[in-house]
Amino acid sequence: MDRRNTWKNLDWMTIGIYIMLVGLGWTSVYAAGYDFTNTIDGFFEHVYGKQMIWIGVSIFFAMAILITDNKFYTAFAYIIYGVLIALLFLALAIGGVVKGSKSWITMGGFQFQPAEFAKFATSLALAKYLSALNINLKDKRTWMMAIVIFMAPMLIIVMQNETGSAVVFAVFFLVIYRFGFPGYILLIGLFTALLGVTALLFDKYYIIIGLVLISAIVIYILRHERLAIMVTASALLFSSALVLTTDYIFNNVMEPHQKRRIDVYLGRDVDVKDADYNVRQSKIAIGSGGFSGKGFLQGTLTKFNFVPEQTSDFIFCTIGEEYGFIGSVILLSLYLGLLLRIIFVAERQRSRFSKIYAYAVACIIFFHLLVNIGMTIGLVPVIGIPLPFISYGGSSMLAFTILLFILIKLDADRLSVLR
Repeated sequence: MDRRNTWKNLDWMTIGIYIMLVGLGWTSVYAAGYDFTNTIDGFFEHVYGKQMIWIGVSIFFAMAILITDNKFYTAFAYIIYGVLIALLFLALAIGGVVKGSKSWITMGGFQFQPAEFAKFATSLALAKYLSALNINLKDKRTWMMAIVIFMAPMLIIVMQNETGSAVVFAVFFLVIYRFGFPGYILLIGLFTALLGVTALLFDKYYIIIGLVLISAIVIYILRHERLAIMVTASALLFSSALVLTTDYIFNNVMEPHQKRRIDVYLGRDVDVKDADYNVRQSKIAIGSGGFSGKGFLQGTLTKFNFVPEQTSDFIFCTIGEEYGFIGSVILLSLYLGLLLRIIFVAERQRSRFSKIYAYAVACIIFFHLLVNIGMTIGLVPVIGIPLPFISYGGSSMLAFTILLFILIKLDADRLSVLR
């Protein structure tokens, strides 16, 4: 296919949704960061001015991606992944500490977070690996290697004490499940998560005693089945180790503010002054918007900074307060349209690489959307991840733009690829 036709084949619907989200995001950052009392500082001294610069940088990268040969992403997927892994280690070694997380690299006056860019790099590497010839996810070695690809950056990010960004990488389990990953592994993962939560709610010794009793009953019923007995015994050892490990990490590894947030979320503690302050103020702001909102720049809670991190992690409360239920529905409709469009784009790909990458993009955006909005309304714990294309932050804006526009480029050239 003539590469000049790339521009004709661009998915303008996806680009249009991107533009609308970025526009809504900037106006929300402007509203949340606007200071009526400060008329001295210049435009670019404020968060909305800095965000506009990053939007410009992101558009530049988007254009650069669209004029790059699509084969670049398949040929250099592992190299891009390796560079980001190196940057993650570099941030861990020499990075500055921001809000308790050692995940930022500063070069002169420029500061960025490699963890945000590791998401698209990991998506490329995983797509490259799973699209190779003779790859079958039902083979144990294959899916173990696939897990290693996305668990490696995840573990490094955990070491940086950037829990929120690390959790995002768990969505790659959904990607590999879509392409043949054994379903029983996902069930084991779900069981592990539920048992981990249970270990936080109840005394560890009572849980272990309960597990021993259940295992004893199962072993007695299946006493003539050697394999069943071995599986049950192994499950008991794994479950007991998980309970003890969860208890140890919670009490000896996690930071005090993280433990308080979990305690509040699980209902073990109610701290009206600290741990749940962000969420309470966020829910008040969203609720005060009513059906149609208070109007642009009329949000009283956001104007007077009652909601911490209101330009970044809690940007949704600004939209809820100023645009109300109607504005919130419009925002969610845009995200729904984007996700459905990405899935549609994924299914029309001729290249397995492009299809896998597309589902990775969809899963990452969906997880960010679900968790970010969920934490602003108190449905999930506060783990501090941005709302794609909306939240203030240069690393987030640029990384999500790159993530999406690589897919747009691959889709535009889909007729020119063979695999």
